[in-house]
Amino acid sequence: MNVRALVSMALLVGIGAVLHAVIPGLFAGMKPDMMLAMMFLAILLFPSAKAAGLVGVATGLISAMTTTFPGGQLPNVIDKIITAFVVFALVTLLKKYSQTVVGAAVLTAVGTVISGAVFLAAALLLVGLPGGTAFSALFVTVVLPAAALNTVAMVIVYPIVASIFRRMNVTAHV
Repeated sequence: MNVRALVSMALLVGIGAVLHAVIPGLFAGMKPDMMLAMMFLAILLFPSAKAAGLVGVATGLISAMTTTFPGGQLPNVIDKIITAFVVFALVTLLKKYSQTVVGAAVLTAVGTVISGAVFLAAALLLVGLPGGTAFSALFVTVVLPAAALNTVAMVIVYPIVASIFRRMNVTAHV
């Protein structure tokens, strides 16, 4: 992993952090996690286990610092690391399709659903869900809309960023 790749991933994580911090909580302190879209974009552009681990840890730590979910710090870190490696595995398995806009959109939707499920499960086991809210209620009211929002964002952002990175010769995976 070269310096250019590290700086590019850091920029994506930074953009995700700003989006994560400014989007308000919707239901019981939960909010759509636009930082996930940037994490997925980094994994798509730099598909290696090392990059996935690095961006997963960085995204998890920053999400933990900006979470509005009561006690959501540790669940955020757990969720981002697991999700980063699952999405990396999917990108590796679906290499032929993952480098297209449709592939990126599908991976984003699936990754967001996985992330939401892992986060809610970790929160349920570690700190409980706020106000005794049911897992399914939070999944339907927060995770599914977040998956839709992240997918739309990826459809818009992926072709632009991939084109810029291709012209800058940042990565050969675009």
